Amino acid sequence: MDTPTCRAFSSELQMSAVGHISHIFNRDSTNQSNYVIRMAKSLFYISIDFGTAYSGYSVKCTVPGVAGRFRGVMWGGKYGINTCKTPSCILFDEKKEFLDFGYGAKKKFLQDKTGYFFENFKMDLYKNPNIQRNLEISAVNGGTMKAITVISESLRYLKDDALQKIKNFSKAIIVQESDITWVLTVPAIWDDAAKQFMREAAKQAGLVTDAEPDKLIMALEPEAAALYCKQLPSDGFQMAGGKEARLEQKPKTQFMTVDCGGGTIDITVHEVLEGGFLKQVDQASGNGLGGQNVDKEFKSLLQGICGNECWEEYVKHHTDELQDLMYKFASAKCGEENEGFKFSCPYNLSETVKKCRKVEVKTLLQEMHGVSWKNGHIVISPERFRSFFDKSFSSTCELLNEIMRKPGLAIQYMLLVGGYALSNVLQDCVKKEFGNDCTILCPHHPQEAVMVGAAEFGSQPQIVKARICPLTYGVGVAHPFDESKHKPEKKFVAADGETYCYDLFHRLVKRGETVDFHEIRNYTFYPVRSDQTEVIFPFYSTTRENSEYVDDWGITKIDSIVLPTPITQGDRKINVEVKFGCTEITATAVNSVHTRRLTINFMRE
Repeated sequence: MDTPTCRAFSSELQMSAVGHISHIFNRDSTNQSNYVIRMAKSLFYISIDFGTAYSGYSVKCTVPGVAGRFRGVMWGGKYGINTCKTPSCILFDEKKEFLDFGYGAKKKFLQDKTGYFFENFKMDLYKNPNIQRNLEISAVNGGTMKAITVISESLRYLKDDALQKIKNFSKAIIVQESDITWVLTVPAIWDDAAKQFMREAAKQAGLVTDAEPDKLIMALEPEAAALYCKQLPSDGFQMAGGKEARLEQKPKTQFMTVDCGGGTIDITVHEVLEGGFLKQVDQASGNGLGGQNVDKEFKSLLQGICGNECWEEYVKHHTDELQDLMYKFASAKCGEENEGFKFSCPYNLSETVKKCRKVEVKTLLQEMHGVSWKNGHIVISPERFRSFFDKSFSSTCELLNEIMRKPGLAIQYMLLVGGYALSNVLQDCVKKEFGNDCTILCPHHPQEAVMVGAAEFGSQPQIVKARICPLTYGVGVAHPFDESKHKPEKKFVAADGETYCYDLFHRLVKRGETVDFHEIRNYTFYPVRSDQTEVIFPFYSTTRENSEYVDDWGITKIDSIVLPTPITQGDRKINVEVKFGCTEITATAVNSVHTRRLTINFMRE
């Protein structure tokens, strides 16, 4: 008979043994030929901030005398660019072999126009409600490849570059894989399947193995950014209006982190606890209307000027010129909002319009609202320029208002982070809308907040002591049949003659429930037959808080895990323990013989 024994307990994190590098600092003074291996944290925490528009990594080093030598990595130097991240684009050759990533990939593609070129592909995981391992994504220039290959090769490039940088900085020290814990950032609004997809991509990239799964930590992007902001000095922030301020650290202080990325707007709300720990106090929310949506609005204007056929012709044959224009627009997005945007009309755009439409660009602008022609330049008025932000901001503003007005919340601060947060237009809009409700803070370098904060998060993942469960999760079980409460059609008789009700849904945690970081929810399974050698652990989820049967409306079967149960004379129970309070759901099965970690498959086959 299945007997539920739901309980929760706390335990300290198990620290992994340090690797070869740590031996340098832990030599046994009584025996110079031996080294003392002590239980300690990893010596390097390397975060990979894999963004929709830009990606990068940050290294947190805990080695005495070495940590201070690490500096921020800058990208694009040989192309005359100097940024803390590189574009999230990747290029493969005609045989689908990796060629380059970032600025190098973009430059090669714009020069040769061959191979398979991908950019902005992270959004494919956000947009897809049924992520599969064999998911195919489209290259910019046509053709498809498996998404897991595109993402894993991107992660591999960033991993290898990080390891090379560490080698360059610490030539006297041998760094082994066991010395490193990798931290991979993911949006808080992503579902379990997308997180699992990223973990499997990371495994293909060589960041982690099945033998040591804890060597990879998933960091929720707004949480990482919150940790970054939390540790900034008083002069590390400035309000959207330019005044210096600071984030209050008193217990019960509530703050909202709005991660404004290129693809998504990712929002979480936390409360400060005693000791500086954090507690999530509202469900993560967001949308897919990040900074790139503003770019799309600008491109729509250009398409409106050219006409559809003319625009397609221009994009197909003059990608490099369009890319240069988009770089200029990106700078304008971060400029003063009352300036609008003025740019020299690209030569090939003008020529393509003349060829396709037999008319000058300046003639087409005469009847367009907020757009004019002046001395060979296209001039976009401040009002029309601000309209590019309308869709993104109106949707985001609606979300923020909904959160701010929720009963039980008393949000005192709003943190704007992410590359999109550099936009003065966005900052000004947020200030006008919410400046009277809370203090609005933006770091001096908001584009680095997630990346740097994630490395810090890796060294102290327990800093977020409690999170809110986004769904109701449970297991399918069988209990002794009770005619007064069970459906007749669910009745069955086991081999031992006992009568059971099958397909019952046993809830482990419900949607909206607060779960501690260390907390475990469990269920004890017992074999129904004496000769039974395995039991099945069926795992389900639903948006509903209460359900009775696993085939009720709205319940989704996630996975069925087969657990071996040895035929012994003693206790044959299997206790399945599930942790919901971390950034990923993990499960462990414990029987009388051994303990093993379970892999719950959230992806569709």
